[in-house]
Amino acid sequence: MPKTLTCDWKTSKGKGNPSLKTRLIKHRCNYTWKGIKIERYKSDDSTWFNASRRVLTGTYGEKTRFHVRYFQIAPQGYTTLERHRHEHVVVGIRGRGLCRVNGKSYRIGFLDTLYIEPHAGHQLKNPYNEPFGFFCLVDAKRDKPKVLKGR
Repeated sequence: MPKTLTCDWKTSKGKGNPSLKTRLIKHRCNYTWKGIKIERYKSDDSTWFNASRRVLTGTYGEKTRFHVRYFQIAPQGYTTLERHRHEHVVVGIRGRGLCRVNGKSYRIGFLDTLYIEPHAGHQLKNPYNEPFGFFCLVDAKRDKPKVLKGR
């Protein structure tokens, strides 16, 4: 008799991180989450300005094949113009911003979703007078970005 598909999930004992448990990350106010640090977008260099990030999932022992991060760009700020082999999904959550991908500009607003293909040169900017915040989903295993010239 052929195997039937079910929605019953069996746990595999002895596998994975035994201390890893389901967890809820409570949103506080002003786009912060309980227990999540606000980090610099990257190390100090002149390729970006006025951007920060918060890693929500992916670096706490989860077995996911993706990471979920929240980035925020202050007015007149921008991220590094770069490209890499991995793809991105960007979902606008706060304010609005622009994303330049391979020379084309996309306006991103609340809940707008932008897929950025592998190897595409891209940069996010905030030319507006309010913060621009977005979720960014990426592969857990990803290559190091290559910085491109320009801004």
